[in-house]
Amino acid sequence: MRVLLFIVLALLIPITLAGQSKLVWSDEFDLPRGAPPDPQKWTHDIGGGGWGNRELQVYTSETGNASHDGTGHLAIRVLKDSEGVHTSARLKTLRKFEWEYGKVEGRIRVPFGQGIWPALWMLGNDFPISGWPKAGEIDVMEHIGKEPSTVHGTVHGPGYSGKDGISTQTDLAGNQRFSDDFHVFAVIWSPDSIEFFVDDRSYGRVTPGNLPRGTQWVFDHPFFLLLNVAVGGEWPGYPDTTTVFPQEMLVDWIRVWQLSSKDAK
Repeated sequence: MRVLLFIVLALLIPITLAGQSKLVWSDEFDLPRGAPPDPQKWTHDIGGGGWGNRELQVYTSETGNASHDGTGHLAIRVLKDSEGVHTSARLKTLRKFEWEYGKVEGRIRVPFGQGIWPALWMLGNDFPISGWPKAGEIDVMEHIGKEPSTVHGTVHGPGYSGKDGISTQTDLAGNQRFSDDFHVFAVIWSPDSIEFFVDDRSYGRVTPGNLPRGTQWVFDHPFFLLLNVAVGGEWPGYPDTTTVFPQEMLVDWIRVWQLSSKDAK
């Protein structure tokens, strides 16, 4: 009975937090073991070159880097080959699913270790034309291995991007590590605010009033989802002798609720 009550309450949370809303997209990751990410929902970013952050990894579409584990999870794996090359996966819903305003949440167990950088995030759907940061970026969850008890939520736009992004963070009590268990990371996005949650607990909110003077709120058009694990970069630093490979991010589910047109006004 307690489990049933929890499920019912969980389904009601989006309505309570985000007005009249409906589930418009989800991936429960229930495909067979070894199956790639659902091609009806995801595409891959491919390649290396640092990705603007001096990252080390090369993103591939190989199932060794992203596949279902057969127990209801998607596994994104960071591998290191005998020549020291790191491979990983970066998935996106661009041109497959894009939406404006609502709640996105993912139940995820993050990987661990110095230089490991998992994220669930969003980019404006004009990104291929407008570029970054003009298209806007909403980081639902970023976690860097040197901060095992901390996650970050951030927004980026023109005039407030990179190290100047508007960010908030939260820590687990008692020096617990986020990599030790699954947690639900979420954002509620409305026309005049972006609020960040961990396990249904709000830990920060950004509004147009938080932007630097003279800059623009660019979160007023459809966005798409991204899911990846990076290796290294200017912010997390680089793997060292304590970093263990392979690393794995397990994603239990991702769900998106959209506000009704009335609530979005």
